[in-house]
Amino acid sequence: MTDVVDSDELLRRIQRARSWAGREEQTWKTRSEELRPGDPDAARDAELRGQTYEAVRKALDEIVTPGTHDADG
Repeated sequence: MTDVVDSDELLRRIQRARSWAGREEQTWKTRSEELRPGDPDAARDAELRGQTYEAVRKALDEIVTPGTHDADG
């Protein structure tokens, strides 16, 4: 069953998702730094996961505040 939501609820959901993606991004990037000295392969995997969450966060940022973010940062 599909729920119909208004624009305010949709924005709240996007903002929650953006916040979650930001936390996951930081978690995986921190984990990558911790793993780098002892397990370079796992560190690369963690860095890739962090970059994935970063891309999601940036896409959601652009939805919430279009045109306020540069292409690289």
